[in-house]
Amino acid sequence: MLAFALSALLAVLAGAGLVLQQILNANLRAGLDSASWAGVSSYAVGLACMALLAAALRDPVPTTSVAERIPWWTWSGGLFGAVFIGLAILLVPKLGAATFFALLVTGQMLASVLFDHAGLLGLAQRPVDLPRLLGIALLIGGVVLIRR
Repeated sequence: MLAFALSALLAVLAGAGLVLQQILNANLRAGLDSASWAGVSSYAVGLACMALLAAALRDPVPTTSVAERIPWWTWSGGLFGAVFIGLAILLVPKLGAATFFALLVTGQMLASVLFDHAGLLGLAQRPVDLPRLLGIALLIGGVVLIRR
């Protein structure tokens, strides 16, 4: 139970960190007068932090043979991160943080239910059922209430 509580707390803190990140990125966009350079800056700082973490953990650099065995599409995660950062930089000031993240979570849940239902990309198959559909409906209702 304690392990779950710690994991849940860390997940909540990560979510709060995403909100803070996007507000800072929106402010950086305003200061630089460029969404593109704000995104580049965000990724550059993130890359530096991850490189420091890898060095601190003494993770070995993957070999070419290991990298070649990985399907090409698994390398595309950064593309979706860049789309997220770019859209957040543009949309948080327009929609507000609460509405943006309510819509973001709704999109995440819709996609998650679809990926689970179909067992896509190696996930265990979990069929859509009434509680999941109710959860989606409540999320959409939450977006409507937050937007008001």
